[in-house]
Amino acid sequence: MTVSLDLDTLDFSKGQGLVTVVTQDAHTGVVLMVAHADREALEYTLRTGEMHYRSRSRGLWHKGGTSGNVQRVVTLTADCDRDAVLARVIPAGPACHEGTTSCFRDDALLSDTLAALDATIAERAQSLLAAGEKPSYTQRLLTDRNLRLKKLGEEAVELTMACVDHDTARAAEETADLVYHALVALHAVGGTLDDVRAVLAGRVK
Repeated sequence: MTVSLDLDTLDFSKGQGLVTVVTQDAHTGVVLMVAHADREALEYTLRTGEMHYRSRSRGLWHKGGTSGNVQRVVTLTADCDRDAVLARVIPAGPACHEGTTSCFRDDALLSDTLAALDATIAERAQSLLAAGEKPSYTQRLLTDRNLRLKKLGEEAVELTMACVDHDTARAAEETADLVYHALVALHAVGGTLDDVRAVLAGRVK
């Protein structure tokens, strides 16, 4: 996938040659870090597909160039004032120099739980053939069509019954179970949460 961003439309003048870059995990929604970039850093980013920044103390730097914790770019989007960029990335390791996933400590508030679940299911799907390992429940569902469809039907019925009983707590639990099993079923046929989001976005009027 080719990442694009028209650098000529960015306003570097407000930040004395720099724009603010907010870097977000494309899978989980966690805000990883906030840094700055000048035109040269963004040119390198577009050319290599990995994040480059401009530090007032370090100069031009390739994120993960030394540690290996690179950030592969998914999208770059400018804000309305054209002086900030949202970088959605797939990180190869921690974003923070202290070894944490994010430079912000309250990941629970910043993460997209559904996206994190979707990413976990994708990870389980990729490791299906790991030799000598007992498959996880998710992997069993991914490889057993009958079990997958059976559980999907059961969870739908259980949610229906919770709603019939007007049991709010149980309905929430059954909804969570149904969403999980639905996402697994979606992955099994080659889909992802992003596909669902695209469909929903197309229905917004």
